[in-house]
Amino acid sequence: MLTGMTEDDWATALRVFAASCSRRGAKGRNDRRFLEALHDFTVHNITWRTLPECFGNWNSVWKRFWRLSRAGVYEAFFEALAALSETAHLVQMFDATIVHAHVSAAGANGGRAGRHSAAPRWVLDQDPPQD
Repeated sequence: MLTGMTEDDWATALRVFAASCSRRGAKGRNDRRFLEALHDFTVHNITWRTLPECFGNWNSVWKRFWRLSRAGVYEAFFEALAALSETAHLVQMFDATIVHAHVSAAGANGGRAGRHSAAPRWVLDQDPPQD
């Protein structure tokens, strides 16, 4: 898979992820399996319910994702990873939360529609008054 990570990459990512997580509450059972589940979820563009069973119960993965998301863990995680990178300043990302097409963008009639003036035709044909 082109999006695979080396063991060194995983060691760095897991160390940063552990540092980004809260010290309170129940700890995740397996951070690498959880991050691999998120990776699989995003790369294959699937729903939570269709997450492969090798990652555990889909609902448990979703609940952990939701709690960490609300706690701001992912922002801290990505900022810490970017700080470790020498080329992070060259990358710009955006997601679907900021790129949406209007509902009328799909199926609008093409072409230029003629617009009619509200003025009667005889008014438009007259020359403007000379001062």
